[in-house]
Amino acid sequence: MLNEEKIRGYLEKEKLDAFFIAKRVNVRFTSGWTGDDSFILLTKEGQYFLTDPRYTEQADIEVPDYEIINWRLPGRTVGDTVARLASEKKLKTIAFEADYLTYDMYSDFTSKTDAEFVQAGGVIDRMRAIKSPQEIQYMRNACEISCRAFNRILEDLRVGVTEKELAAKLSLYMVQEGADTQPYGNILISGANTSLLHGIPSKKAIEYGDFVLMDFGCQYEGYMSDMTRTVVVGKASEKQREVYELEKQSLEAAEAVMKNGAAVKDIYQASLKPLAGTEYPQYTYRNIGHSIGLFVHELPYIDEQYDDVLESGMVMTIEPGIYIPDWGGVRIEDQVLITDDGYENMISISHDLIEL
Repeated sequence: MLNEEKIRGYLEKEKLDAFFIAKRVNVRFTSGWTGDDSFILLTKEGQYFLTDPRYTEQADIEVPDYEIINWRLPGRTVGDTVARLASEKKLKTIAFEADYLTYDMYSDFTSKTDAEFVQAGGVIDRMRAIKSPQEIQYMRNACEISCRAFNRILEDLRVGVTEKELAAKLSLYMVQEGADTQPYGNILISGANTSLLHGIPSKKAIEYGDFVLMDFGCQYEGYMSDMTRTVVVGKASEKQREVYELEKQSLEAAEAVMKNGAAVKDIYQASLKPLAGTEYPQYTYRNIGHSIGLFVHELPYIDEQYDDVLESGMVMTIEPGIYIPDWGGVRIEDQVLITDDGYENMISISHDLIEL
């Protein structure tokens, strides 16, 4: 059993009969399933894994405590299986991920059963926010892999190499260092491109004096790492040093207030204090971090518009940045475990400016 009982606790509290789970990351969180195209119907007494013949052997191995049901039959939909189970198990109310389920699936479900479908988008996502000791260790491992890969890629950063080449090498290094996979695209951009918050590696070649911004991570046993460092190829200019130092101060000011009970709004405001009296607050962005786990961007977010507070056991990224159009940008990002009196930084790479 993984997290089924947490979800059953929600059903009990809300007086609901079942939860239909479709979001892939929540299917994995609930059951440990690593494959595709599968769903869970979890009731107070039973648990049903809805898949198709491609995955039944894998399901027998990975989810042995579930009743495995092949829903993909000629002329049938997953809605037919849900309707049958609702009738057999006398399910009157079924929670579903309203932020994920398609309109077509919802329409199919509601046309085939009289059960009431209750919106529960974000419910399981928020359950994922507090990590278990095992989840935390997986992310420590993922961060260590990313840090080793970062140290290796520094040897390849030189004039004439393209962003695309470097991004590909970084992915390879993470796998060689022990990652399961590289689950999302690396951001590896240089020069003026570094002002793009989520820039895509291009055919641009590295030039002398470029900032090179690397935002990347890997997956270990399903759990993610996410880190960013910005370096200079060559000698940094006076302005590059100024902007980098302010970014470093912004990050460290935000981290200084991160602990159990800290409001995300306060963390955001702390990140701005080192920039007061300079021209740079206009070049910042309000979302400066997020929870991380089985998915790279999880709830809660560190953002001035949210009222969330941090809790011990959350694993968060913190990544304020300064982004100046047509000039460039700097971002430094750590991944931290929230504790009662502070945080543990899972990223071992220094915040100091690296010149290559």
